[in-house]
Amino acid sequence: MKSVYIIPKENEIEESLRLSEKYHANFEYNDFFLPFILDDEEKKKELIEFYKSLPRDRSMDTLHGAFLDVTLHSADRKIKEISELRVRQSMEIAKELGIRGVIFHTNMIANFKDASYMQNWVQCNANFYKELLREYPGIDIFMENMFDFDPDMLLALAKEMKEEPHFGVCLDYAHATISKVSAQVWFESLKPYIKHIHINDNNLEQDQHKPIGQGKIDYKEFHKLMVENEMDVSVLVEVGQIEEQKISLEYMKEEKIYPLV
Repeated sequence: MKSVYIIPKENEIEESLRLSEKYHANFEYNDFFLPFILDDEEKKKELIEFYKSLPRDRSMDTLHGAFLDVTLHSADRKIKEISELRVRQSMEIAKELGIRGVIFHTNMIANFKDASYMQNWVQCNANFYKELLREYPGIDIFMENMFDFDPDMLLALAKEMKEEPHFGVCLDYAHATISKVSAQVWFESLKPYIKHIHINDNNLEQDQHKPIGQGKIDYKEFHKLMVENEMDVSVLVEVGQIEEQKISLEYMKEEKIYPLV
């Protein structure tokens, strides 16, 4: 599904709608992962109704799910319970909006290479997300690499979930560029499971969320990897400000960067 996504801005929604129309872009909502929004029923409902009122098709939109302090694999029962609550809140919002899918983070301790920890992380996440997919049929769940050092753990989870048609990997390309292995390794490892991608720019050292073309990431190389691996997936330009989105999209169109080719 070769399509581009942007993050809508509630306070500049007319600009978001114009940009969406110009680039045939879908929305990825970033309003709902913050705990203070999830705990404010009135504000949450207000935001949902606001987005539902817009004159556009939401069916292919996505939502960034809760991720702050979410630890589904925790041995602490109370932490595990609140983590599961936050994830289910995200799925409920997606259901109310009538959108395509939700993105969650791996949220692991990347340098904790204890075998039992890694096995527990994979099994806890696989068990929970399989159950969640039964609870919310038809809504895709995409697992995103956060500051993982390499694709190994995400690959292990993807293999555990391979029979689930509504589960896939969201490859955050910018995160991959500051990991311990090359972006090419991430692609080669996860290619069969990637269904959504996040892109922005950085200095190859920190996760900066700069506009595309304003940092040091070689997006010609990104395009080459997409073509060579015959990728046909959706891509979010993950920068928050309207002007940054415009700069990114214009750069991608001028330089013929996937999916704006």
